[in-house]
Amino acid sequence: MDAETPNIEEPTAEEPNAAELSVPQAFLLLVTNDADGEPEVPAYILRTTLAGAILAELELLGAIGLQGKHVRATGGTPQTEFEHQLELIRHKSRPHTPKRWVSMLEGRAEVQRVFEGLASRGIVDHVGEKHLGVFRTVRYPEKDHAPEAAVRQEIQAALDGKPTGARTTALVALLEASGQLDKLFPAADRIRARELAKDYWPARAVADELRMIRLAEAEATT
Repeated sequence: MDAETPNIEEPTAEEPNAAELSVPQAFLLLVTNDADGEPEVPAYILRTTLAGAILAELELLGAIGLQGKHVRATGGTPQTEFEHQLELIRHKSRPHTPKRWVSMLEGRAEVQRVFEGLASRGIVDHVGEKHLGVFRTVRYPEKDHAPEAAVRQEIQAALDGKPTGARTTALVALLEASGQLDKLFPAADRIRARELAKDYWPARAVADELRMIRLAEAEATT
């Protein structure tokens, strides 16, 4: 670490209102089949992008920021369901890059935790199934479509060039980085999408991590 630490401008906290979804919640709703409650993206894309969405949410709340090449806690203590992840960043003895944090935060448990948060709000249903009396799977079919519909409307408005908030911009950037924007919004203006996603560090970290995963898989097959 350099002797002189570059200054960082702390992001302005953007507290979601009671009806607003967090970035991870919105992302999961967008990529999950409403009827059967199964994610419609490969598990590695789901988990990696969700990790980036957690970083995006914490930045929007003013809890973390990018300082040079490393993610650091700002000292803010907002109320968030991602307190555990914030504490990890806050108390890590050595700072990590955004890509490193994405790789550390991605996992099935994080996905399930966010889904359970949506279930507690009555937006999705928790449906458990047993296989052979032993193995248990959980699905989260949608109960209330209004929150997802509102997110889709906001994203479409942003892609149409209308003024957009930081939370919607973060979602667009993450969807673009994970390759899901074209699937969800096939008529999206590509130039506009790239403008919204440009230089957004949580999305860039997701894209970098996904690239490394695909390279590793390609090497394994050869």
